[in-house]
Amino acid sequence: MSDAKIDKHRSRLREFGSFLQSRRARLSPEQVGLPSGFRRRTPGLRREEVAQLADIGSTWYTWLEQGRDVRPSVEVLDAISRALQLDPAEKHHLFTLAAISSSEEKPKTKEHVPDSLTRMLKALVGQPAYVLGCRWDILAWNDDAVRVFGDFGRLEGDHRNLMHMMFTSQSHRQILADWDTLAPLSLAMFRSDCAHYVGDPDFERLISLLKEESPEFRAWWPRHDVLQLPSTIKRITHPDEGHLAFEYLSLAVEGCPGMRFIVCTPCQL
Repeated sequence: MSDAKIDKHRSRLREFGSFLQSRRARLSPEQVGLPSGFRRRTPGLRREEVAQLADIGSTWYTWLEQGRDVRPSVEVLDAISRALQLDPAEKHHLFTLAAISSSEEKPKTKEHVPDSLTRMLKALVGQPAYVLGCRWDILAWNDDAVRVFGDFGRLEGDHRNLMHMMFTSQSHRQILADWDTLAPLSLAMFRSDCAHYVGDPDFERLISLLKEESPEFRAWWPRHDVLQLPSTIKRITHPDEGHLAFEYLSLAVEGCPGMRFIVCTPCQL
């Protein structure tokens, strides 16, 4: 195994352990039917309590949180998911972090938008649409997307990225009427995608940049919140066109791992 793969492997193990810790910290003994006992110095369950609920060894569970390479089975992951009361998105995230051998590889070359998808983008009229890469970089867009969200073509490098726009662009923030709701939801969905690419240097660079430039991202990232893509309505306060609303649809692009086609259809609230 190369040094780069060893580093990614270790990063994934650390992320797996950190996620377990964050989910354990949010549960109280009362929530899982255990006596509270004496006053606790830190919030949440103790490691041995999670191990008891999952019917696994306390030392072995501790190793998981410490990021040791013990490779839990599906049955163990199921038991831990039940013990920590994970919702479907959180359970999916846990399994993704644990499935080290099946993690996705980021494309080694520049992501290419298929010509057929480019033609579809151009053909859509009245519907802002764009294509996101696996890191949420904005790869292609149509004229209506520029009309509503601004000219992506003026952005370069890490700045032409949906997460960077969401958390650092004041102009983008101002047009999103529900930014306070959309931003944490977007971060949770982004974190779910990141589980496939833990330790990738391009992802790590973007995350470090966002932590540096956005106080909200810096505060929310340690929460380890994850979310699978919900049906979303985006309300826009446009400086020229006034109040707009769009139903947000995300479609996977066949043959392009991690790439998504985003279509925003006008709707009434």
